[in-house]
Amino acid sequence: MRPAVLARALRQHPRQVDFGLRRFRLRPGPARGVLESSGRAFLTGLNASVEPDPGALGRQVSALEPELRGFAFEGAGMGCALLDLLLPVRRGRVAALLNGPAADYPHLVHVGVGWAYARLRLRPSRNAGTDPLLRWLAWDGFGFHQGFFHPDRAIGRRRVEPGIGRGPRQIRDQGLGRALWFCECADPDGVALRIAEFPVGRQADLWSGIGLAATYAGGADAAELARLTDLSGPFRAHLAQGCAFACAARRVSGIVPAHTDKAAEVLAGVSTDAAADWTDRALGRCAPSPSTLADYQRWRAEIRYLWERKNR
Repeated sequence: MRPAVLARALRQHPRQVDFGLRRFRLRPGPARGVLESSGRAFLTGLNASVEPDPGALGRQVSALEPELRGFAFEGAGMGCALLDLLLPVRRGRVAALLNGPAADYPHLVHVGVGWAYARLRLRPSRNAGTDPLLRWLAWDGFGFHQGFFHPDRAIGRRRVEPGIGRGPRQIRDQGLGRALWFCECADPDGVALRIAEFPVGRQADLWSGIGLAATYAGGADAAELARLTDLSGPFRAHLAQGCAFACAARRVSGIVPAHTDKAAEVLAGVSTDAAADWTDRALGRCAPSPSTLADYQRWRAEIRYLWERKNR
């Protein structure tokens, strides 16, 4: 297939992220605009990454507000992964993206790779991305895609795709929690009610995703963030762990918006830098050269331990 024809087939219309079209919760206030703008930035990166013009991505991402560029590179991760999967003879686009314009956004690109697998109805493979540990985030992106595009099934009926083991499902549910933040338009009570409908064994990972989305994407004010911490109840440490992940991703990019600082203060009880430091310290407590699913899950557990130790 010619590049221009493939680009037209993969390009997505901006209305795909309209909350009214998606039948997401609509509520007064700035949350809808904040979250929809991140979705549009995602599509900007996706659409630019599949264009035959190699300079399109850099030009279009640089035209975005700095705090939205991570979403654009998440979309670019999806686009490059789609091309790698559909044109296997010419693979290497994801690696080039990570080594080039998205070098400061490794977390987001690996999440975006998971979107591509979900879109093609595949399961993320061991080759999903280039970082031996962050590649597990492809399952997070897979879960977000399912919640965002199939909310009735993935959230309403709480269905999990067949053939997914417990470990990958936990990361998938973290991504589903992030999607839930969008579906409920950053409403703390709506989020908590939805999570309560899931089996107890899945709720911790959903709260982790909520912490990640509330911190990275924003959409909630200080009072709503405080309400979120109260509603998380026994899953408070998981909320903080997701928050720490988002702080780390923001710090690596060098762009930390005010809403991330506020979320770190309320959800984790520390500064953005301190929460990001937890992810580095927790990684140091894992095995040398971590790469397995067990390493990824221990990484998350060690972050929760650091939060719990601070709050004893």
